[in-house]
Formats: sequence, structure tokens, C-alpha cells
Amino acid sequence: MMENALALFDSLTVILASAIRLAVPLLCACLAGLWSERSGIVDIGLEGKMLAAAFASAAVAAVTGSAWLGLAAGLATSVAFGLVHGYAAIDQRGNQIVSGTAINMIAAGLTALLGNAWFGQGGRTPPLEGAQRFAPIVLPFDHELAAVPVIGSFYRHVLSGHEILTYLAFLGVPLTAFILYRTRFGLRLRAVGENPAAVDTAGISVRGLRYAAVVICGLLCGLGGSYLSVAQAAGFLPQMTAGKGFIALAALVFAKWQPWPAVATCLLFGLLDAFAIRLQGIQLPGLGVVPVQVIQALPYLMTVVLLAGFIGKAVPPRASGVAYVKER
Repeated sequence: MMENALALFDSLTVILASAIRLAVPLLCACLAGLWSERSGIVDIGLEGKMLAAAFASAAVAAVTGSAWLGLAAGLATSVAFGLVHGYAAIDQRGNQIVSGTAINMIAAGLTALLGNAWFGQGGRTPPLEGAQRFAPIVLPFDHELAAVPVIGSFYRHVLSGHEILTYLAFLGVPLTAFILYRTRFGLRLRAVGENPAAVDTAGISVRGLRYAAVVICGLLCGLGGSYLSVAQAAGFLPQMTAGKGFIALAALVFAKWQPWPAVATCLLFGLLDAFAIRLQGIQLPGLGVVPVQVIQALPYLMTVVLLAGFIGKAVPPRASGVAYVKER
């Protein structure tokens, strides 16, 4: 009986570890959207920025042999795309939904075009090996605790054995909560998303704060995209983000634009994705093998179900999506 319980717990810890890995890009994009929308800039281009960052990081890592240089390229590329969106939304006062959609379309086409032109592998980059990828980090006492029931399995699979980008992504949650709710910069940023005119009257630059949020959003999207290609996978594949930016937006709404609920929601989506992977190939009595397409659709179906039935009333920042015209 005890052995069965321990085996079940070991299986659950493996699934939880998989959920954490799958939740990292969602968490990065969700935090990115939180920063952007808290400043009043709606950004549905999270998907495109992550995809561009994934390609840039994999391409640079393949050419230079350094995962760190790949990460730097991914961050820079995502910030560049973010600044384009910021220029359209802040300086030109354009439609933010249209701008974000354009970012997604440009990223999808450009990554496939450049990938095929540079590497001739159908849009893919060469496989990454060794120093071209981020290796898992084994935390201290991993081997010593391995024989300890429950604690050892949880420590080895859930806490240890992740890439450094995973730890950076989860570190972003308390940092975001602290900066937004415990610093003057965070207070001003949230005020810009609620009442930019009042912030402008106080002599604070609305434009500067919104651009700062756009840059932070780009850095977080770059982290998530780089994780996909140089940590979770071993290279870039066309459309490898697979809608994660849009799921992150759904998670942001479900979390009601709060950092701690955001990480819980992203872990929930990661857990659903992990269970979906485990269910592939399972045979149900009387139904046979469940089609893999049904399993792959489960996280997206659950996104719709959660948003439709469990979210309650979610009120975004009042100035979200509204271009600010400085009063003279």
C-alpha cells in the first residue's frame, strides 16, 4: 500500500515538473501583458514577440555557439518589436489591436522566411547542442535527498533540474509584485493605466512610463521565446509558440491583472498541457485510442471553458487601450 502511494506521488511530481516547464513561456508572456496593460497599452502581439525572440535566440546560438548570446539576441529582438508597437500606440496613437495583430503576422512570416533563407531547412534552425543550449541546473543536495521518500522526489523533480531561464521566469513574479505595489515607479505606472491625465498634471511623463512598460514587456516576451528554442527545445521550428501568447492573454484576464494569481493560472494551464501530453495514446474502453488532435486541443478548450464559466467579473485598467492626448 505504501509503495503504491509513493509510486503515485513520484508520478505526480513528474507531471508537476512537466507543468512547470510548460508554464514558463505562458508565465513570461502573461507577466509581459500585465506590465503593458497596467500602463494602458493593450498588447496582443505577445505571440509575435515570443516567436521572433525564439528564432533570433536559436539562430544566434547556432551561429555563435553560445546560448547566452542567443538569449541576448532574443531579448533585443523582442524589445525592438515592442518598441515598434509602442511607437504606433503611444506616439502615433494608432489602434493597439491592429498594431499587435501586425506584429504577430510580421513575426510569423519573417521568421519562416529568414530561417529558410539562412539555413535552408524549411524555416528551422540547425539543432542546438552543448553550449548552444541552456542545460538543467542540479541544485545542491539533489543526490543526497534522492533516497528520502516524498521530499527527495519533490526536490529532485519539481525544485531541481530546471534551466536557469525557468528560475528567472518565476523570480519575475515576486519582482513584478514588489515593483508594481511597493515602489514609486510601480505606483506611477499603475496610475498611468487608470488615469493618465492625472499623472500628466502631476508633471510625470505619461509617454516615458508607457515606453518603460513596453520595454519590460519586450524583455519578458524575449525571455519566454528564448526559453522555447534554447532551453525547452533544441532549436527553432516555425510557429513553435503555438498560440501560447494568446493563452497567456487569457490567463491574464483570468488572473484579473494581478501577478500572483497570474502565476497560479499559468501553472494551471501548464498542468492541463502536461496531462494532455500524458494522455496521448491512451485507450478508453469502448472508444479505442483517443485521437491525438483531441488531446492537443484540450488546453485550448479549457481556456474557453475557464474564461466563460469561472472568471467572474474582470475589470481591466480604465485607460487600457486608450491613446493619451496631452492637454495643452
